[in-house]
Amino acid sequence: MNNHHHRPIRALGDALISQIAAGEVIERPASIVKELLENALDAGAHDIELSLEEGGIRRLRIRDDGRGIPADELVLAVTRHATSKIASLDDLAAVQSYGFRGEALAAIASVSDLSITSRTALAPHASRLEAEGPRWAVAPSAGGPGTTIEVQQLFGQVPARRQFLRSTATELGHCKDMAARLMLARPEVRLRFLHEGRLLFQLLPGSADQRIQQTIDVGAHALRTGIQDHGPLRVQAWLQAPTEASGRTDQQHFLINGRWIRDRMLAQAVRQGYADVLHGDRQPRFVIALELPPDRVDVNVHPGKTEVRFRDGQAVFQAVMRTVRSLLSTSAGQASAPLDPGGTLGVQSPWGRMQPSLGLMAGADPGLVAGADPSLLAGADPGAAQSLFRGDASALESWVVRSPDPATHDHPLGFAIGQLHGIYILAQNSEGLVVVDMHAAHERVLYEQLKAQVALQAQGLMEPIVVHLGPAEVEAAELHRVLLAEHGFDISVLGPEQVALRSIPQLMMGRADAQQLLREALSELAKTGSAEGLQQQRDQLLATMACHSAVRANRILTLPEMNALLRAMERTERADQCNHGRPTWAPIRLRSLDQLFLRGQ
Repeated sequence: MNNHHHRPIRALGDALISQIAAGEVIERPASIVKELLENALDAGAHDIELSLEEGGIRRLRIRDDGRGIPADELVLAVTRHATSKIASLDDLAAVQSYGFRGEALAAIASVSDLSITSRTALAPHASRLEAEGPRWAVAPSAGGPGTTIEVQQLFGQVPARRQFLRSTATELGHCKDMAARLMLARPEVRLRFLHEGRLLFQLLPGSADQRIQQTIDVGAHALRTGIQDHGPLRVQAWLQAPTEASGRTDQQHFLINGRWIRDRMLAQAVRQGYADVLHGDRQPRFVIALELPPDRVDVNVHPGKTEVRFRDGQAVFQAVMRTVRSLLSTSAGQASAPLDPGGTLGVQSPWGRMQPSLGLMAGADPGLVAGADPSLLAGADPGAAQSLFRGDASALESWVVRSPDPATHDHPLGFAIGQLHGIYILAQNSEGLVVVDMHAAHERVLYEQLKAQVALQAQGLMEPIVVHLGPAEVEAAELHRVLLAEHGFDISVLGPEQVALRSIPQLMMGRADAQQLLREALSELAKTGSAEGLQQQRDQLLATMACHSAVRANRILTLPEMNALLRAMERTERADQCNHGRPTWAPIRLRSLDQLFLRGQ
């Protein structure tokens, strides 16, 4: 450090303090949209109009019909650390409003030209606040109840900050995203969004479902929705069907007690919930709303309040992951669950209420499940199947559920009418035609059977292996001993940094390095309280087994065999996707066929 130019320590001037504080909160026009929109919502607005010029850099105006600010409080509103939301530390701990730091208006005023026109319900007229030189002046003005705030020339006095802003189109994009995001949790409020005088979009008051479909642009048919309670935590989810997912992550939203946040741990929990059903590196669109007591989450971690800290992160992680997983585990042909405030996730389908269950292909041709351990097929009636394939008609009754009447509503995937190119099964149901990729579908059916039945049996080791670990991992081993035993690892703690491994999962015998797998699992358990890595390793092995055992393309199936596969799909969780996340079946409705042939036109 160069001491030749030592400067004395001085207190910063007010204007500079405000500009530095503004830097924490105001990054770009979208930050202003966030702060002002949150203030309007906190003021009880039901109708809000946002109007921007030059992406909000030159001018940004927000008009609301909320409670308004009394004339004698207008100057206070733009004073730093002045807020109507909290008065004590207890208030801060239980804060439910959006804006509460008392920074936003002062910060905006320090980096732009700000004016506020506001009127409360009882005031005879509106009042307008604007800067006159270094002071604020308040004067009577025209205007209805509510508040209009105008922000012009953002960073006009701070050219160094202004040059970090991007193009008009980029800044406008950020503003639109921010506005849509904040309105997710408030479906009862109308928002009009204008740019250069043109209406870009409008969110109309309606149900939460409508607002979410509009915001993340997903049709109702492609959404899986439901609510689950996990102790004091309630998780409500709107999830895009895995087969509809694309490559973008910008439509993934978390709401905590109605506040939009970013959180890497929650994103990881959702990813793990989708783990078994997503194809490649696709990204689903979703909204996940968590409700939990305010004292279990700290929203004041970050000046922009977009990050939070949970009191029990592991419990939240598990709750989100389980909710996502159970919502995605509907069986083939079922639509999404309705919003179910009771917290039960019964699945409603267009064909009546059906519970997904892990049924086996009763009486399936043993060849259809070749390679799977015969004992796994407990419940199947091999006698019936073999006699059927010898052409014994009396066995048909135990096989085919009902005569193939296409109008029946009991079987969403309908009844087989033939096979196409040795790859696809064609079936008809009450809606039209169903096309099934037989290898992909059978692969998923087998995979789910294996998962349900091949719990990870442990294989005792002749000699225990001593594994050296860090203290956090040893603690996790002690804490999660039962869970690890369920996965086939029998562990006893020898000291603060080593454990003895007495058995490993049977599937791992003669395969990958069991010690390495254990290390990864323990480090994951220490962080999230979840042993997903173990689960994934196991599932990968089972998926490979299922793939090798599934019926191959070009294998000619009889109609009863095809029907057996359709019935098994209806009873199998996640049967809408194969093990690699691709769809296993697709409907072609009669309407589409009628259009194709110009019927009724």
